[in-house]
Amino acid sequence: MQMWVACSCTSRLGSTLLWCRIDPQCTLNRPRANWKKPMEFHEHTFNTGEVTIHYVEGPAAGPPLVLLHGGSLRWQSFEPIMPDLAEDWHLYAPDFRGHGKSGRVPAAYRLQDYANDTSAFLQQQVAEMAVIFGHSLGGMVALLVAAQIPERIRAVIVGDTPLTAEDWLAHLKRTRDDLVVWRDLAGGTHSVEEISEKVGNQWAAQNLYLNDPDMLSILIDDPESAAAGYEAAQMLPAIRCPVLLLQADPQAGGILPDTEVEQGLALLTKPAHIRLEGVGHGLHNEHKDVVLQAIKGFLQTL
Repeated sequence: MQMWVACSCTSRLGSTLLWCRIDPQCTLNRPRANWKKPMEFHEHTFNTGEVTIHYVEGPAAGPPLVLLHGGSLRWQSFEPIMPDLAEDWHLYAPDFRGHGKSGRVPAAYRLQDYANDTSAFLQQQVAEMAVIFGHSLGGMVALLVAAQIPERIRAVIVGDTPLTAEDWLAHLKRTRDDLVVWRDLAGGTHSVEEISEKVGNQWAAQNLYLNDPDMLSILIDDPESAAAGYEAAQMLPAIRCPVLLLQADPQAGGILPDTEVEQGLALLTKPAHIRLEGVGHGLHNEHKDVVLQAIKGFLQTL
């Protein structure tokens, strides 16, 4: 098991937070004026019976809040907001199968596969009903899980996520060329430096280095199979808990259109909606304070 601390600093990648393993020689772990007390996050693994899932867990400061990252990312995508949320919530942040440090399962990367892993994690590792915040792909998984094991879910926050298979498939079609490039670079056969030169982003390169190329193959070669079972008309009415649709601005790169928001509000039992003007699909990685305000305001209503 390894332990991480959240330190208030500026990294060369532009993040407002840097996470490092505790090391007495690391200057980031030395006290500085106006720093928040460092939050400790411990790394663990969990075996679903099919794959080993890597996750980090924060202090037990309150009820459980599970963070599900977007496609081709990993738990660190929530770095900007984890210290703030960890003050009042018991955070869990897993890497999806085929992402980060989690295990790989050849040709098993459907939305339902991710949902099965998440359901097993919630049922076996999280003692209480949990709130889930899912960003992009993570939001799709969160909705499936909330529909399939509603007794385990207290609330869901959907971060700029397609609500229908049709919209997700259209998005995959628009981004197919990028996905092909990513698949060719993923899997650890190229160095992070080589990948970074191709994609122009060190953070994306680090993620792709750890990704299983099979995870991208299904999105390129058989997206309909990946989306099987993601049917809004059946899924959304089955969700009994409050759901916040956190919509990024389509003019700033958001991928959740107004038409789907309207459909979601009509089908969900306890919906809420916030549109974040000027905020793109990256949400908390672009405008941390605005997104945190929206998330915390919703959490306070539970």
